[in-house]
Amino acid sequence: MDVRGGTTIFDSVPLDALRRRTSQKWRRYPADVLPMYVAEMDVPQPEAVVRAVSDAMRAGDTGYVHGPGYAEAIAGFAAARYGWDVPVADCRLVPDVMLGIVEVLRLVTDPGDAVVINPPVYPPFVQFVEHADRRPLPAPLGPDGRLDLDVLAAAFAAATTDSRRAAYLLCHPHNPTGTLHTAAELAAVGELARRYGVRVVADEIHAPLVTAGRGEQDGARPRFVPTTTVIPSAIALHSASKAFNLAALKAAVAVPGPDARADLARLPEIVLHGVSHLGAVAHTTALRDCGDWLDAVLDGLRHNQRLLSDLLATHLPAARWAPPDATYFAWLDLRDVPAVRDGADPARLALDRGRLALNPGPTFGAPEGVGFARLNLAASTTTLEDGVRRLASALA
Repeated sequence: MDVRGGTTIFDSVPLDALRRRTSQKWRRYPADVLPMYVAEMDVPQPEAVVRAVSDAMRAGDTGYVHGPGYAEAIAGFAAARYGWDVPVADCRLVPDVMLGIVEVLRLVTDPGDAVVINPPVYPPFVQFVEHADRRPLPAPLGPDGRLDLDVLAAAFAAATTDSRRAAYLLCHPHNPTGTLHTAAELAAVGELARRYGVRVVADEIHAPLVTAGRGEQDGARPRFVPTTTVIPSAIALHSASKAFNLAALKAAVAVPGPDARADLARLPEIVLHGVSHLGAVAHTTALRDCGDWLDAVLDGLRHNQRLLSDLLATHLPAARWAPPDATYFAWLDLRDVPAVRDGADPARLALDRGRLALNPGPTFGAPEGVGFARLNLAASTTTLEDGVRRLASALA
């Protein structure tokens, strides 16, 4: 199947314009390297966001964040996209998702306590858990890339030895696999958490980026199931930063389940001081006014998933991957590629031989990520074609 015809929102910014950007994606490597790694999308910013931030700057509206506007915007977006009634009055603003996770972990665990994670998983999970003076405890995903409840139960038991408090840091949708956890899986997780006394903290930053099917519905059921609607004692972190390409404008919202409201209410007021007012302005505008822009991104990602499948079949047929339910990543299984079978890191080969930057699989967990690499799909047709050709050449 050839899907290379047509254009998407990712084709609207030329590569030379992208290379004038000064963010990490475009400055970490020399100019001959094609960057397809870090979570930045190659898109134009929504005009409504540009206007909102520009207007705030011109008005001198550059002070400290105030009021429930961002949480209300999250609630409106969630009601429309997921059918979720977000408890705005119980939400709390935090500087960003990962710093919010640190603060929530400090509420529900003690220094030295274990925090269970599911490798292969977003590498900063380990770093921020350790920054919070907690111990990451791996409970790897199953061979099918989904939660392994037996492994999770064993990890919960180990985490709560000697009656210690413990938490489970859930990535939903999962990064790097793009897997959506089902309501049944979340219910099973909730039952295990109740049985062992483990608190669930969910990173749901990629929730708006559901590409499975078309739109956010599968029949009459939401494709994304908010964790706190299934696990009442959970606390989830949400932000518009990934879905709307706003990583530089930091802000996030912590949302408690019905049984976690008192815990989140204990969040120190000083945490609010780290929230960017301009970040909240940008995120609020994106969530309220930029749904059409997001839908164009989702359409582009679906197109790019089909395109990548076509390109890999043509240029690197030994590669294995499954189009994700969510996120804008491709988790490439390259273990059957001859150049990788001896244990070589495909991302290192791609960089050294092909001048292509991917995320190395082992950074998401070892041995779980060995032989894998993460590729950013939020790129133009030309970039994807060039990237796959570089990868195939590097692994030849």
